[in-house]
Amino acid sequence: MSAALEQPVTLHRPPRPLADRVAPAAAPRWSVEDVQALFELPFYELLHRAQTIHRENFDPTLVEFATLLSVKTGGCPEDCGYCPQAARYDTGVEASKLMEPAEVLAAAQRAKDAGATRFCMGAAWRAPKDRDIEKVAELVATVKALGLETCATLGMLEDGHAETLRDAGLDYYNHNLDSAPDFYGDIISTRDYQDRLDTLGRVRGAGVKVCCGGIVGMGESHTQRAGLIAQLANLAPYPESVPINHLVRVQGTPLAEQAPLDPFEFVRTIAVARITMPLARVRLSAGRQQMGDAIQALCFLAGANSIFYGDKLLTTGNPDTQADLDLLQRLGLKPGQPVPLNQQALA
Repeated sequence: MSAALEQPVTLHRPPRPLADRVAPAAAPRWSVEDVQALFELPFYELLHRAQTIHRENFDPTLVEFATLLSVKTGGCPEDCGYCPQAARYDTGVEASKLMEPAEVLAAAQRAKDAGATRFCMGAAWRAPKDRDIEKVAELVATVKALGLETCATLGMLEDGHAETLRDAGLDYYNHNLDSAPDFYGDIISTRDYQDRLDTLGRVRGAGVKVCCGGIVGMGESHTQRAGLIAQLANLAPYPESVPINHLVRVQGTPLAEQAPLDPFEFVRTIAVARITMPLARVRLSAGRQQMGDAIQALCFLAGANSIFYGDKLLTTGNPDTQADLDLLQRLGLKPGQPVPLNQQALA
């Protein structure tokens, strides 16, 4: 890395008392300029670096299978420009109530039988109420009893919520930063960046692992794409799980007509995430259905070692399970839980 790392970087910081839980590192590991320099490397040089770091820290043949279930769909009051679950957009998504434990248990069992090791539950809330958290905690305990890793994404959390979920058996909480701080206001106006950091602080404070990533292809600049990765990599500690989403353009949302991102730029984003967060599980998330096998193969070469597995991600399509199994077999990869070989680098 260049001497630019020694220069101060302006990053959003949670206010006390959350600042001691999750915050940008006191001495940033990565400036935006250094991350951008990685993006600008020759493509094969970048992939070589990423694959080298991946092999130093993980078994490169293992890919985590995570299944995502929408346990409460639609009706969200937020205005996220990419999201078909926002009530204000006409996307054909109908609002539903929270699923019952028996329904979730059946879905989790199917996911486990198909080879998934992590089960993620998403609910379209801006911020769940105490009674919502109690109900989701019951769902978490139900899934945990099957021996699966559990994850939830429910929106912004208040004090005590993460502890309730932790006590029910929650392993991970997903709350994406979505974008770089200076692009965030172009996509969302109903909450600010600090709200997201505060929720991450509550999750860390409860001892729950963090799943946090973002979305690329929303019209952000090259520098802003680097800014997202820098923001994630400078969290102390950086997330254990980093989902990288490719915008899925849904009719009825403000981003429906956004120009497609160059697929090689998406691969670059995976590689830069791997280099800057070497012990994270870097996940291919939304948008895989549009990538095709060749781009997915390059993403695995770039250091991705987790995918969402199943035919739907909340409300958008995903490759079917057999197609995923066939692709991994063709690439000489196999399902499994990637375990970091050197835990110290995560701190």
